[in-house]
Amino acid sequence: MASTLPVPITFRLPEGWRVVSPDEAGAPGAAFVALHPRPDDGFTANITIDGEYRPDDATLSQLADASVEGLRQASASAQVTTRREIGGAEAPGLTQTLTVSTVAGGVPRDLVQAQVYLSLLDVVDPRRRAVVRLVLTATAAQFPEVLADFQDFVRTVRPDTETDTDTTS
Repeated sequence: MASTLPVPITFRLPEGWRVVSPDEAGAPGAAFVALHPRPDDGFTANITIDGEYRPDDATLSQLADASVEGLRQASASAQVTTRREIGGAEAPGLTQTLTVSTVAGGVPRDLVQAQVYLSLLDVVDPRRRAVVRLVLTATAAQFPEVLADFQDFVRTVRPDTETDTDTTS
C-alpha cells in the first residue's frame, strides 16, 4: 500500500513522464511514482518520492547511509559515487549518486540512482521535522539522458502551504 508524505509538497513533472500508483510500480513504500516514457532494455526509469517525520536528530548523511545499507541488503551491491550537501541552514539537503547491481524483473541490471534528501519543517507545526527523499532510478546507459529531467523536477519541489493534500503535480 502506498504511503503518504509527512508534509504536503508541490512539484512539476518533466514532460512525458507519467504518474502511476506506487503499488502498480512495485514501490509500495513510496508516496509517488512517475515513469519515463521510454524503457531502456526492459527497465523503465522512474522517479519516486517518500518521506517521514524524524523526531530524532539523525543527520541527512546518516539517513543517506541507511538508504545505501538498505540497498546493499536488497541488492548484490550498492556504491556511493558522489555525495554533497545542498541548501542552507533553513532548508538543508543532501544529494548522492549510487551505482546499484541488482536483479529487476528477473534480469541482472546495472542501475544508477540519484537521491535527494530534503529536510522540511511541518507547515502546521514548525517544531516537527520531516525528511522527503526524491529518487531517480535508471539503467546506467539511460541515466545521463534522464538526469536533466530529474534535476528540472527537483528544482520545482516546494512545500505546499495552499492545500491539505500530500502531493500535487
